[in-house]
Order: sequence, then C-alpha cells, then structure tokens
Amino acid sequence: MESFKVYCDESCHLEHDGINAMGIGAVWCPANKIREINERIKEIKLKHGVRPTSEIKWTKVSPQKGALYEDIINYFFDDDDLHFRCVIIPNKTQLDHRKYNQTHDDWYYKMYFTMLKIIFSPQHRYCVYTDIKDTHSGARIEKLHDVCCNNYHDFSRKIIKNIQPIRSNEVQVMQIVD
Repeated sequence: MESFKVYCDESCHLEHDGINAMGIGAVWCPANKIREINERIKEIKLKHGVRPTSEIKWTKVSPQKGALYEDIINYFFDDDDLHFRCVIIPNKTQLDHRKYNQTHDDWYYKMYFTMLKIIFSPQHRYCVYTDIKDTHSGARIEKLHDVCCNNYHDFSRKIIKNIQPIRSNEVQVMQIVD
C-alpha cells in the first residue's frame, strides 16, 4: 500500500476579513518522494537568490521574484508525483451559520473535510499536515481526523494515520499550497 503526505493550507479564512472569497487547498505526493521534492524546491529558491530557509508565499509575488514563482509553478506541473485539490468558497458573506447551527470555525473544518475526502482512497495510507491556524486548532484537528476516519470506516486509523498542524515555513512542499 502506497503512503502519501498531504499538505493543506487556506486563504482568507477569517469570517470578517473584508475578503469575500476563501480557498482551502492541498498538495499531496507519495511519502517516499517528499525529500526529493523538498530538495528541488530548495534548488529553485537558490537559483533565484532566495535562502532555502525563506518561506515563499503566493501573496508576495512581485515582478522582482516573478521568475521564482514561475519556476515553482512549472516544477509543480512537470512533476507527476505532485497533486493539487482546492475548494473555493466564492462569497463568505452569503454564509448563514445560524441556519445550520454552527460557528464559522465549525464551517471552516467542514470545508476542510469537503476538500480532503476526495483525496483519500482506502487502498492507500495518508499523513495529513495543516498549517497552524491558531492556538485552539489541536482539538478541532482531532475532530477533523475522527470525521475523516469515520467517513472511511477507518476506526483503527490505518488509512488516515494522522492529521496534525505544522508550521508552513518548515516544509518546502507546504509552501506550494501556502
């Protein structure tokens, strides 16, 4: 059974951030390829004069670093081991949390589930990493893990081994989805 690493992040997830659209995405790859992928991203950064330990963020694309981001995008599309999925919420202002008896955080994790459930296959194994959202994300991530496992009747957690928050700047491939 093949094992995969799944790296997730969101954009514009706050309820009242003044931005209507929101996205939750994931990049995943075979676990045995992660070292090679991380090294290639470091090489691309070095080629463009960026320290390998520096975090690249898509919100910081500029004409001066455009070639760096173009090379990252080309690498993603050229590497058959990298996969991407994203759920776009076009207008958060239309959400009616009261109607569904939920908080914005409840809804946020429902969107995470909606994004992740398509990625998983019972024939494979997964470790999932999310960007740290806040100091309270641990319990919510554990609930997300339970819901994902229950959806696949994976009560022993053999399919979805873990879902855990990490710092996006510590893993190169996480920065592709960041």
